[in-house]
Amino acid sequence: MANLLVDERDVQFTLYEQLNVEELCRAEKFSEQSRETFDMVIDAAQKLAENKLWPANADGDRVGVTLESGQAKVPESYHNAYKHFCEDGWMGISVDPEYDGQGLPIALCCAANEFFLAANLAFMAYPGLAVGAARIIQKFGSEEQRSTYMEKMYSGEWGGTMCLTEPQAGSDVGAIRTRAKRNSDGSFSIVGNKVFITGGDHDLTENIVHLVLARIEGAPGGTKGISIFIVPKKTLENGCLVDNDVTTVAVEKKLGLHGSATCALNFGEQDQCKGYLIGEENMGMPIMFHMMNEARLGVALHGLSQASAAYMHSVRYTQERIQGSDFLRIRDPDAPRVPIIEHPDVRRMLMWMKSATEGMRSLIYFVGYCEDLATTASDKTEASKHQGMVDLLIPVCKAWSSDMSFRVTEMAIQIHGGYGYCQEYPIEQFLRDVKITSIYEGTNGIQALDLVGRKLSSNQGALFKTFMEMTEADLARFRKNPRLVRAVANLTQARSKLFETTLHLAQKGMSGELAIPVLYATPYQELFGDVSVGHLLLWQADIADRKLQEIFDKANAHTPESQLEILNQNYDAAFYKGKIVAAEFFCNFTLSLAPGKAQAITNGDISLVEMPNRCFAKT
Repeated sequence: MANLLVDERDVQFTLYEQLNVEELCRAEKFSEQSRETFDMVIDAAQKLAENKLWPANADGDRVGVTLESGQAKVPESYHNAYKHFCEDGWMGISVDPEYDGQGLPIALCCAANEFFLAANLAFMAYPGLAVGAARIIQKFGSEEQRSTYMEKMYSGEWGGTMCLTEPQAGSDVGAIRTRAKRNSDGSFSIVGNKVFITGGDHDLTENIVHLVLARIEGAPGGTKGISIFIVPKKTLENGCLVDNDVTTVAVEKKLGLHGSATCALNFGEQDQCKGYLIGEENMGMPIMFHMMNEARLGVALHGLSQASAAYMHSVRYTQERIQGSDFLRIRDPDAPRVPIIEHPDVRRMLMWMKSATEGMRSLIYFVGYCEDLATTASDKTEASKHQGMVDLLIPVCKAWSSDMSFRVTEMAIQIHGGYGYCQEYPIEQFLRDVKITSIYEGTNGIQALDLVGRKLSSNQGALFKTFMEMTEADLARFRKNPRLVRAVANLTQARSKLFETTLHLAQKGMSGELAIPVLYATPYQELFGDVSVGHLLLWQADIADRKLQEIFDKANAHTPESQLEILNQNYDAAFYKGKIVAAEFFCNFTLSLAPGKAQAITNGDISLVEMPNRCFAKT
């Protein structure tokens, strides 16, 4: 099939022309890698996505997961896809070579995983969670735990999960009731139940290693008394796998992600469930957050992937769907019918989808690149600066990407009309599958509170100060480009409003008026995302404009007519022009709304917090 999943040219632009990721190869950590290696990885990822994962996507959605005699079973097509995914070494692309991984930069892993996720989001939950859980064991587990579990999880032989949520404890993790009782052999007896566990049970692997949050008897209440345990579905005894009293009691019926097993699990129904403490007692939450932060960047990628596929399918559809005449001849009954991409409103929708999707991609890859720089910088101050940028932008990355990706898929349905609402096209599945991204791994409301309550105040505002310094330095460069004047003006204004709004929320917090920063955290987070994405898109436009001018100069094309001819003949020229227009569109349409968004946040209205609950409705 033609690639209708990810715009590989934009992937290359973001990696190589914007971020210059090949410069990472100068660092010792990536010294054995090269641009050639990166290109081979991206090409191989695209082929696997198109040839193995995408064909199983619709089947997985249609067949779903079944629960038979206490065993969750995934669609049969997933088994072949999983076999190829593991055999080709994709489980370990970001894993340290010390553990037989490829040790690729995070930015490159983002690119490869975007292809996989765009092809089959539900399928990717299984390898993704196994690697994430194995990283926790690698970082915090004992030598015995690492030798027992890591190799099998990194190879895909065993699966993995993280088990936080309980019926009464969703976002309020401190309310968990799962108990851990000490055993004489150093293990713990685990008793409790967990719900909404992605990949909680399946038949792709012979064993699944659960990371379970539980409270040891006598531990403090709330999150301070939570510990984390390895609780395998089956334990190794005398070289054989035996059941560990972990029971799958339900597989959830969901709006989307039908091929992903979302399970309710009971631990210790027969009081025979053994768990093994990771790290120190009562340190479960800090340890789990190492996985959560990585997972939140992953969820941002989940959103991007579905937005990307929806956008690519929409571009193809609008070029093939013939409907109506040119708007300039709308009253002429004899006017020829045209592809709907010729209609201005359709073009507006496509350009919004393009700018939002390419903005997500740049934001996510940028955060991944900052993480790479943090681990390769020789100077501690420089490393700290890059890690600070990651910490600040992770909640924005997760929330903005997941929110906007749903809007992109919704707009894709609008573009497809009635066909988009039907299963004849995959668009409606993209929308159903992507919705969960604003909910799992911490709802977007939780991300907003993390941004406003923790990240902005961290180190006396140092993270936000670094962000503002970075954007100002780039703006100084953008202002030198006379062709980007209007877009730069809108970004400058939006950035100024973000700064004013940040100060406002900080002052309210310090004065004890906590209702305001809490109430307006989510709108603030959206404004922060708008400015971040606008900055990155304008960065791209500045690069693209220089490249486009070089093409025009080389062709001696200095008139509008000659330049239009180049745009119609030269793909690179057309690509760069599209980058410029996308950035201008976003800055002019989205960032121009920043003053209104800022005013809504700073108006001080807390009437909806103060009014009685019964004022909403009688229910």
